[in-house]
Amino acid sequence: MQLKPQDFLVALKLVAWGEQRWTYARLAQELGLSVSEAHACIKRGLQAGLLLPNRESSPDAAAASDGALGVQEPMGIYRVTRKRVRRAAEPEREVGADNVVRPHAHNLAEFALHGAKYAFPAEKLPLAVGVPTSHSAPAFAGVFAPGSTDFVWPHPNGSVRGVGVEPLHPSVPFAAMQDAKLYEMLALFDALRVGKARERSMALERLRALIDPDASPSPKGGALG
Repeated sequence: MQLKPQDFLVALKLVAWGEQRWTYARLAQELGLSVSEAHACIKRGLQAGLLLPNRESSPDAAAASDGALGVQEPMGIYRVTRKRVRRAAEPEREVGADNVVRPHAHNLAEFALHGAKYAFPAEKLPLAVGVPTSHSAPAFAGVFAPGSTDFVWPHPNGSVRGVGVEPLHPSVPFAAMQDAKLYEMLALFDALRVGKARERSMALERLRALIDPDASPSPKGGALG
């Protein structure tokens, strides 16, 4: 199993939603993914330890629920076919009533802060108009003096011209514009990938607080000056 960028994106989206009830259809729509791809992301996130099943029994229960939701369609072609056809007809109510997984806050924070930038390295692109990211994003508004180089995800609906940064996934600019908290986390993650030392230090603390608010503060906290 190889973790994909969209798996990390899905995990961050679940952090952004918090305790909200969600459906695979809504998850796919807001991230610009297909429903089947959203299912696959959840499955890989569980296997990687970035997500936890919401059912008490075991991670296998979440995998079983994937089958019940149509991820593994060959399972149960006989025996309960009628029930599953009904669920497929009303996915919003069935899935939203019981979220299958939740973020594993500690593991996801560790990966986001110390591993993801190596698993999904940034690629700088030519100057372009796009959606601001890294220290240029709203998450950093008023923190850094104007005049520094802007970074953007190239996008036709963008409003800022700057150095292009290949987004974590092609759907990131769209997904970020749908959800301010997700946007903040994605921009902070880019600061870890392309920012200078002070920007990275700030991003570490803020991203940790967003993903795992119950974690002990870093001993390096407050070193932004």
